[in-house]
Amino acid sequence: MFGDIASQSPIDRSVLQLFALVSEGLAQATHALLAGERETGLAVVERDQRVDELAAEVERLVWAELEQEPPVDELRHLVGTLLILSELERSADLAEHIAQRAVNSLGHQMTPLSRGIVQRMTETALAMWGSVADRYLVGSDDAVDLAEVDEEIDLLHDRLTAEIAKGAMEAPVIAQVTLLARFYERLGDHAVNLSRRIDRLRPPGDENPPS
Repeated sequence: MFGDIASQSPIDRSVLQLFALVSEGLAQATHALLAGERETGLAVVERDQRVDELAAEVERLVWAELEQEPPVDELRHLVGTLLILSELERSADLAEHIAQRAVNSLGHQMTPLSRGIVQRMTETALAMWGSVADRYLVGSDDAVDLAEVDEEIDLLHDRLTAEIAKGAMEAPVIAQVTLLARFYERLGDHAVNLSRRIDRLRPPGDENPPS
């Protein structure tokens, strides 16, 4: 599993592509939201179909490998990959939900402070997702402490909730921004969950694989 991209199996290369699609979707969805670019938001929404198709293809490849009765270590990796796929699909859905709010021009109705917090939540989440993708690629333990970084997203979630509570936005906007806060928080949670699942792909006793 671990190594450079060229040495990866077709399954692992596709999983890394899914990581990239989620990160790109999140970055573009937030940009569309804050910049008021409805067409960019629509593109992210439409691209979610690509994520679903690629995930389905990876799942097909995994089941084909499982039918060959692989060795235990490979079996562990394949089963773990199926669990990772579900996390990736749910995360892509969250990016799509953010993009849908961009399509509805939510960003321009938010307060400046709430917009700034959303931007910071995105930057933090993207750093987490980059770290998780690197962890999947090289199996390094030198990745960012995701649980610690996730606490920053939780704190930002609390700040955004406090800004919402001020009542400076219209009621429909408050409802949508409340959902946004939850979407970003969940993206951080999924990154942490993925990191833990990736750690479990390693054979028992292999705590420090070479990078």
